[in-house]
Amino acid sequence: MQTMDPIEATPAGGLRSPAVARNTGPILEVLRAHLPARGEVLEIAAGSGEHAVAFAGALPGLAWTPTDPSAEARASIAAWARAARLPNLREPLALDMIDPATWPQGPVQAVVCINMIHISPWAATEGLMALTGRVLAPGGLLALYGPYREAEVPLAPSNAAFDESLKSRDPTWGLRDRDAVVTAARAEGLVLTLRTAMPANNLMLLFRRS
Repeated sequence: MQTMDPIEATPAGGLRSPAVARNTGPILEVLRAHLPARGEVLEIAAGSGEHAVAFAGALPGLAWTPTDPSAEARASIAAWARAARLPNLREPLALDMIDPATWPQGPVQAVVCINMIHISPWAATEGLMALTGRVLAPGGLLALYGPYREAEVPLAPSNAAFDESLKSRDPTWGLRDRDAVVTAARAEGLVLTLRTAMPANNLMLLFRRS
């Protein structure tokens, strides 16, 4: 499971990330304001599964399908799901942004991706946009959360240090330029509709299927 955060195992078998405890509330506030009341949501790179449980529990009208290419992550997602017993939380799927053979057909009303783009090669971002262009219903929402570089905003020292840390771990990782992400999305019919500053120098970027 790709992460830069310390991870600990719980007695029930799920993995716990302290970053999730910090960012779940702010992310949920944005999602609650922009997701439809009902429909299908596909979560990309769901990691430990804590976000999936929190969001599915808070948004009961949405059928939430978490996905991750990591077997370790999917086992953690399944463990959290067993404990939560939420009727609208689906089984985790093995979905890899770089392997189109693993992509579902859709349609879905929303795609949510939290903290993947900087901890993966650029090809994963291109795959995310191609997948979203395939499965997202017209008018549907793509929600991205994480740190980005922005030409008009000085890079925070903490984000600069984080970028160096990412690149030292894998040279194909690193903070992406927001405009490059917007361009990749536009190529798949996805239009940026909202940029929202989040705690700890992160952003929420919301796109709609045109």
